[in-house]
This record gives sequence, C-alpha cells and structure tokens, in this order.
Amino acid sequence: MPELPKSFLQISPHDNLLVALQDLEAGTNINWDGTLFKLTEDIPAKHKFAPVELASGEQVRLYGVLVGETIQKISQGERIRQSNVVHRAEDYRSSEGQFSWEAPPISNWENHTFNGFARSDGSVGIASYWLVVPMVFCENGNIETLKSSMLRALGLSKRNQYEVFSQSLADAYSRGENPDSVSLPERTNHECSPIFPNIDGIKFLTHGLGCGETRGISEELCALLAGYACNPNVSGITVLSLGCQHAQVSILEDEIAKRCVNFDKPLLVFEQQKYPSEREMMEQAIRRTYAGLAQINQLKRTPAPLSKLCLGMECGASDGFSGISANPVMGHTADLLTAMGGRVILSEFPELCGVEQEIVNRCANPKIGNRFIEIMRNYELRVKEAGSGFHMNPSPGNVKDGLITDAMKSAGAARKGGTSPVVDVLDFPGWVTKDGLSLLCTAGNDVESTTALAGAGANLILFSTGLGTPTGNPVAPVIKISSNSKTAKSFYEYIDFDTGPVIDGSETVESSGEKLLNEVIEYASGNKKTKSTVQGRDDFLPWKRGMSL
Repeated sequence: MPELPKSFLQISPHDNLLVALQDLEAGTNINWDGTLFKLTEDIPAKHKFAPVELASGEQVRLYGVLVGETIQKISQGERIRQSNVVHRAEDYRSSEGQFSWEAPPISNWENHTFNGFARSDGSVGIASYWLVVPMVFCENGNIETLKSSMLRALGLSKRNQYEVFSQSLADAYSRGENPDSVSLPERTNHECSPIFPNIDGIKFLTHGLGCGETRGISEELCALLAGYACNPNVSGITVLSLGCQHAQVSILEDEIAKRCVNFDKPLLVFEQQKYPSEREMMEQAIRRTYAGLAQINQLKRTPAPLSKLCLGMECGASDGFSGISANPVMGHTADLLTAMGGRVILSEFPELCGVEQEIVNRCANPKIGNRFIEIMRNYELRVKEAGSGFHMNPSPGNVKDGLITDAMKSAGAARKGGTSPVVDVLDFPGWVTKDGLSLLCTAGNDVESTTALAGAGANLILFSTGLGTPTGNPVAPVIKISSNSKTAKSFYEYIDFDTGPVIDGSETVESSGEKLLNEVIEYASGNKKTKSTVQGRDDFLPWKRGMSL
C-alpha cells in the first residue's frame, strides 16, 4: 500500500478518483500526477473527488476495480455523490490461472502461544462459556426465567451504570431533590462468578425461529445452533425444546455429529411436552445445569499454538476510511495468521460485489472458484426476486461518509480478508474445516453475519467500524477496530483498537496489523476482555435467508 499523503490519496494507480484524508475547502490546490488543479467545492474527509474531468457514462474506478458509472459530466475537482454516480460492477467468470501468494514474514511469532481451553476434537477455545438456548421461540420465556434466576444466584447479575443512574434519579425525585445533581457513574468491569470462577460466562440466547417458517429455515437454525454447541469457546449447553416444532432436537444432534464426530461436551436437553409440568422441567434444567457448570469449572487454560486461532472478519457502520485503514490492517493480521497455519473466515457476500473476479482468481483451484460463483449468483438472484439488489446495500450512514455505491463499499470491505488463497467456500450455515482463508455466505447485516461466523467455528471476531457500533457476540469475543481516531474516542466504550494512525501517516498498515495480532493473543489468552464483552453485548440473530442483505 502506498505511503499516505497528508490531504488526499490515490488508493490504486488504476483509479480515476482521489480520497480526501481531511476536510478540504473549495479552491484548495491539488498537486496530483504532475498536474495542479483547484477543488471546485468543499470535499469532506472520506469522500472522493475527480482528478480529471469525467464524461457522462464513464466508468469510475476505486481500489483498482469498477465501482460506478457517471450519469452526468463531473468536472475536475468535483465531489462524487449519488446524484452524479450510480452503482456498476464488473461481471465475473471462472478462472483457469494458478494463484501465487507471497506470505508475510512470521519470524516474530515463532514459538508464540496463547493460553486456551483444549478440546478433544483438537480445537482450542479462547474462553469457556455455558450456553442455554431454545429450539423454538415458544421457550423464550423459560430461557428468560432461567437467566434472571441463575445469574442472580451465581453472582453474575450486577446492576449496570444505567440501572444505578436510573435508581438514583428515581430516589432524587421521590425525595424532592434536584435531579440535575445526579450524575451517570462509570461502567463496572466484568466479573466472573464467585462460585464458578473458571467459567467466562453463562450465555442465554433467544430467537424468533424454530416453527412457522419454512422447514429449510428451521433446519438452518438447527445447524446454526449445532455450530454454537461445537464452537471451541463453548464448554457445555442446555437446550429447551417444546417438542412439536419444526426444529427438532434430533436434527440438532445430527448437525452436531456432522461438525464434531466425537462430541463429548455436556449436552442437556429438556423437552417440555415430555414433562408432567413446566415446574418440573425448570427444576431439572436448573439442577442439572448447575451440575454441568461444576463439571466445566474444572477446566484450565493451557498453552496452544497460534495456529489454533480461528478469526472471523466483519465490518459494520463502515465509512470512507474503512477500506484504507481498518480493513487492510485486519487483512494483514489475517495473512499473518494464515501463514502460521491458522484459520480465517470472510463473510458478508453482498459486500464482495464488484470484487468477485479478484476472489475467483484467489481460489486455490477452479472447483472452489466455481462454487463461489454459484453461491454468489444464486444469492443475487434471490435478492432480485425479492425486489431488491446488491446496489441497495449501502446504508444512509455509509453514503453520508463517502461510500455511495455497493461496489465502492465492497471493494474496501473485501480487504479485511487479506491476500491469501481461498481454500474453501461455504454456504450458510457452514462449518469451517480447513486451515487458511474460507469464505462463508452470509448477509451483510452485522449481527446476522457475526452470528453466523461464531456458528461456523470462529473463536474470535475482528470487527472494523468507521461510524461506531456496539455489536458483540455471545460466545466469540468481538475486537472492535476503528478506522479513525475520532470514532475511537467517541465510541471509547466499545472500540478496542484504533487504526486512525494509518490515516495520519504515523503507522503503516503492516505495523498496525502486527500490533493487532499481538492484541489478539492477549484477548485469546484471557488477559484482556473486549469492550463489547464487558458491556454484555450478546447479540444473536439467525439469518432468515432471502429476507435481508
């Protein structure tokens, strides 16, 4: 990647757009490629402008790929916006070529380990969680009852800063005191249960699926839950089932067996229609779950090679800097881990729109490339049948901060997958089995995608953001990575790592990616907890395929 200048950047020599790295006023002199010209209008930081005049109907390129087409003439020094550029992307096809990859040097991490929980299937967890999940939405109420009763008893139900603040305000009003004198306290740190201190948490999940939708969606839910049961960060699981729903426990058990042949974690199933009363089922669920917690509390962390890490790569609330700083930094971290024999998962297929040919060319063999093409085209067809399209993917926030077409957004988003060969392509809800970079078809929706990444086996998720987002995950800790220092400060309660120095030129993508890998090792060893974990963000949203981008 080229060294960043102070005020603007040409990302690729093939681009006919420049990116403003800071707010630029109209009339500012731009010296580019031996040409001096003035900006015709204010260009906000993160937005793009034309270094040459672009005729109507001309292709617009960024990151070296087609990202749009002009719909009117754009003057030299004029800003790119939705009123003058629309989404366009290259077509793609099978590749017959052989992909060659030069791995980054990894000598600095030779013999490095992290302290994790070794599983009998050879995987290693970076945490030890107990899961409590429903097979169907009918059991959500019982899940909430278990949550409130068990967390309080185990010493894990602590009032957060907003509950304390709300109670203080209520007390002030009841006493007739000035409520303006009440201030919001700082957040409290995450604490482990005093009864089971070696367990990182008990996670109670709810959802709105399991019956009423198509059988296919219910079966995908079973497969997703099986992925959570098999995730190396999960040590045991309690399952509540009504009994008559589409999402049967037998399907869950079959899906677990596909992912982990010799599954030996505690799996406690309680089917309500087999019990004489709800009271008796709930009593047994609590009693036996406590026994399971006591069992997994005996597990200890031991050293494990970095090759046992499986990183899920995610982006959300992206901005015009995401593809320049946070995403390529994550991509370099991904390449380092891949070079060490680890696993990386890149999801969000709507955000690969426009770079499909690059992905196909990176596939380890033509069969993998053709599989990607098949899944990608089927997904796009279903989206069009629903009256939408990938071109509608950018959110208002994306557009406001410089990502005005889906291809423009995708070209930057894809960089979080690094540069290594694609060794496998999985459809949702897939399970990763190969070392290296795998693609997982998911929606671009942040929570649906992170939910799927954990269900595919990711034991840690790297999540870039430009605008800021609180998204977390119940079982795979989410390291939130800011594309700019302003967001890192305003979202300090959630941002774990700031790549803003890449924008101001004080850091390179490579040096920042190396620092991020060292942070990953700290989180994987349990020495640090991600801020979304501390804040209790256990976001879980199964993807109803075809309903969202």
